Amino acid sequence: MNRMNRADFFDKLATLDEQQLRTALWNVYWRAAAPVRERIEAEIQPAPVGPTKRTSKAAVDPRTVRDEVQRFVDLARSGAYIAGDRRVPPGQRTRWRSEFSRLAADARAGLRAPEPDVAAAALEELIDLACETRHYDYFRSEDPMEAARFVVSDAATLLWGHRRDRHGFHTFAAEAAPQLLRWESPYGWTRSGYGKIIEKEMTLATVISGMLSIPDNWMTFAGHYLDALDHAMGGDTRSRTWPTGDFARKQRAADLAEWHAILIQQLADTEAEDLLDKLADHPALAGPELDFVRARRAHQRGDVEAARALMTNALTKLPGHGEMLAFATGIDAPLPERAREIAAGRA
Repeated sequence: MNRMNRADFFDKLATLDEQQLRTALWNVYWRAAAPVRERIEAEIQPAPVGPTKRTSKAAVDPRTVRDEVQRFVDLARSGAYIAGDRRVPPGQRTRWRSEFSRLAADARAGLRAPEPDVAAAALEELIDLACETRHYDYFRSEDPMEAARFVVSDAATLLWGHRRDRHGFHTFAAEAAPQLLRWESPYGWTRSGYGKIIEKEMTLATVISGMLSIPDNWMTFAGHYLDALDHAMGGDTRSRTWPTGDFARKQRAADLAEWHAILIQQLADTEAEDLLDKLADHPALAGPELDFVRARRAHQRGDVEAARALMTNALTKLPGHGEMLAFATGIDAPLPERAREIAAGRA
């Protein structure tokens, strides 16, 4: 069906009075799918007028913010915003977006207060919750982080920069490594895969890479990362996004594939190269992405036959993986039939 262009559409609107425009918008809102309703709600949200209760963001009390964030997170995880629960009145359940945004803004502002570490803990809680919304329905929204306008990678960048500047690199690395493991998502933290927020997101591997400026930083952070992988074998009670089991091991290797590729590039032929061997054999990882790590390590050691065998096995499970196909082709690894078909089609 043909659609009007922008000029034709506005010409049609010019013939309608205000009440007709209101009626048309209401019909779209009432009959549309949830993502469209949420976008309309975001557009018609009134801008604040006049002075606010707080005249300065620096006046935020970090302890109050932490308590409010903890209560909000606990209520969300308990299902209070999506089901009947007297702790959250019905009218407030639909306003969770504004509450989430307010708490996130207060936590950021609290990083400039006299007790910034308390605010940092609150921001960490909100990032944990944001990551969980990819898999759990805490709110009545098809795409919670798009609706809340919350960019996880921006929040993580702010949090990590604060920890590094306030407490030094070693403290930052010890705290950020398990958070990277817990939060990384190669395709972002929105569910729909489109919208304003996903355009602003970047992988956490990219964020961390920009914060490691010298070889010693890379070695120190890699050591803390391997420690975090050791702890991941037992799960993490702070977050529901760090499960255990064979599926979790494969998913973890897939989520962190970009980070592992960066580590291999940065630590190869250095005195910390043994850390890469520990990574390739770590029991917290599994699946074809781990075979890819092992193949690159084997190739770096000159064991081309082992690298070829590992890539053949990996492409049997992921025949369309672009980086794997390119690497396998480059080392003349035998391609499984389906991988050959895909490579030929792309060529």
